[in-house]
Amino acid sequence: MKVLLDSDKVQARVRELGAQISRDYEGKDLAVVGILKGSFIFMADLIRQVTVPVTCDFLRCSSYGDAKVSSGQVRLDLDTTQPMTGKHVLLVEDIIDTGLTMSYLLESFRTRKPTSLKVCALLQKPDRAKVQVPIDYLGFTIPDAFVVGYGLDYAGKFRNLNHIAVVE
Repeated sequence: MKVLLDSDKVQARVRELGAQISRDYEGKDLAVVGILKGSFIFMADLIRQVTVPVTCDFLRCSSYGDAKVSSGQVRLDLDTTQPMTGKHVLLVEDIIDTGLTMSYLLESFRTRKPTSLKVCALLQKPDRAKVQVPIDYLGFTIPDAFVVGYGLDYAGKFRNLNHIAVVE
């Protein structure tokens, strides 16, 4: 594996994103929804940088299984436990590549009638996009390579790395 983004660079960007989100949601309560499993480390670090009141919830969907390429089929495995109606919702994702998962989630969340709905993603691979989705807060744009670390995995492994690495 080759380091793509070292820990210092990732943490610096997470601090910047937290500051931007804090400014944008000043005076508002924010419902942060992490997309499991990949976003949990990013989301934990991110919300510690956010200075406005937040509630946290999670959902889990999948399209990869144990493969390195998305199947293209999104499956909702676990939904949020709190209602999202009338809330300022921020979906937190580890990586957006094809856009299919986030497109599916945005469509689903719009039906829940939040006051606002935005997306925060640590990584984006624009070369893999099949559908365009809005990313309101983006950590890094990366090339089309399979990456692990900082919550991202390959067959359940490598989530614990404190950096982002390319699997060669």
